[in-house]
Amino acid sequence: MNDKVTKSAAEWRAQLNDLTYRVTREAATERPFSHPGFAEGPGAFTCTCCGAPLFTKDEKFESGCGWPSFTAPAEGAGIDEHRDTSHGMVRTEVTCARCDAHLGHVFPDGPPDRGGMRYCINGVALDFKPDEPEG
Repeated sequence: MNDKVTKSAAEWRAQLNDLTYRVTREAATERPFSHPGFAEGPGAFTCTCCGAPLFTKDEKFESGCGWPSFTAPAEGAGIDEHRDTSHGMVRTEVTCARCDAHLGHVFPDGPPDRGGMRYCINGVALDFKPDEPEG
């Protein structure tokens, strides 16, 4: 699943709804507290554009910021970080390494006992895949 995914703007528009396109392909941000949340139980969060694994449920925490927050990417996750100076701020943008989807930003204000990082990710950029039941 490490193959780079490259599509035209028209192909992405055909695959994604308007908000998801604007967030993942144009680096927009969904409104805080607008994402309905994710199912309970163990599982993984994948890129909504290409299906690449990004985060696990174990790393998710409630930060109160209005977007899904994680303390770290999943082991081996393909996440790239870039300096972002848009909107008069200096931040670190997080993108999917496989398809270059904008996911959100990472900040050094997460739980100190879990590494201190907060990956603040747009909910529309993620799909939740529950773990398969054993047996």
